Amino acid sequence: MLPEDFAALAAPGRADHLFAQCQHPWAWVEGRPRLSRAVREWMSLHLDLALPEILERDVSEDGSTKLVLGLSDGERVEVVHLPREFRDPRLTLCLSSQVGCAMGCTFCATGAMGIRRNLTAGEIVGQVLVLLRALGSGRPRQITLLFMGMGEPLHNLEHVHRAIRVFNHRQGLNISTRRITVSTSGLGSGIERLARLSPRPWLALSLNATTDATRSAMMPVNRAWNLARLRQALAAWPLTARERLTLEYVLVAGVNDTVEDADRLGEWMGSLRERHNLNLIRMNEHAASAFREPEEGRLVAFVDRLKARGCFVTVRKSRGRDVQGACGQLVRADSRRG
Repeated sequence: MLPEDFAALAAPGRADHLFAQCQHPWAWVEGRPRLSRAVREWMSLHLDLALPEILERDVSEDGSTKLVLGLSDGERVEVVHLPREFRDPRLTLCLSSQVGCAMGCTFCATGAMGIRRNLTAGEIVGQVLVLLRALGSGRPRQITLLFMGMGEPLHNLEHVHRAIRVFNHRQGLNISTRRITVSTSGLGSGIERLARLSPRPWLALSLNATTDATRSAMMPVNRAWNLARLRQALAAWPLTARERLTLEYVLVAGVNDTVEDADRLGEWMGSLRERHNLNLIRMNEHAASAFREPEEGRLVAFVDRLKARGCFVTVRKSRGRDVQGACGQLVRADSRRG
């Protein structure tokens, strides 16, 4: 839903107005934009404008909310609303890009679903509009969008990037690409394609292991894009001023949480230490995986070893764990099968 999509309906100035109307959550009534009947009839023939339906809400004790959204074909996805009220108030929305996921990561509940289908750009934009309308919003500079929900965003890059263009458009929500992050399991070809696109979001890589043997066992994508090839793809990423690459490392007890792993991780990062954010994430346990989170002592030792190597490390506090809304826990085992 970009201004050019409305060109057949109206002159350029009017098309821009219609586009802007459709990007504001308060302009929608009962899942449809508040526009004239003639305009809505034309749009219903040419554009997919129905918003997803909120089917379930689970509110965490930490203030985050996991929502189950129903799509027009009966499929369902999960998204997470993450407000932060203290210090610098802001709102983070964790979005899905697919129904299910084809990557098969063994620590992730979504991978247990397999892949059902890609989401359209309209369905991705619709997630944000529904969340903002139902649970509140903020100024564009206070909203952060994370493609860290269900699916591998780079497997659906065409629709994901089209949605990013909508989010970033000055006549829409006007969210800076500095506040939009796409997280990948390591699809190197997609990283290379995304690097050439404009507008370009920030990039996060889910690394999770320091040897090819361990990473291939945890993440099958490593068999095609191993650690050396991923390092090359990241080195070629054209960082802009103040941009940072995010490396995500899920710590799994007895699998990838030794001080030797920390040493190898620091060595692998090399010069990336200067322009990176390294997020350590305790394994968020769920029924689809036998993996468990590490003991606190192992985590502390891992962090200390990385800091000794000059790495900037953040231990991410996983929100929504009590409602199965944290990283790696999103799954719709009960959604309709085709």
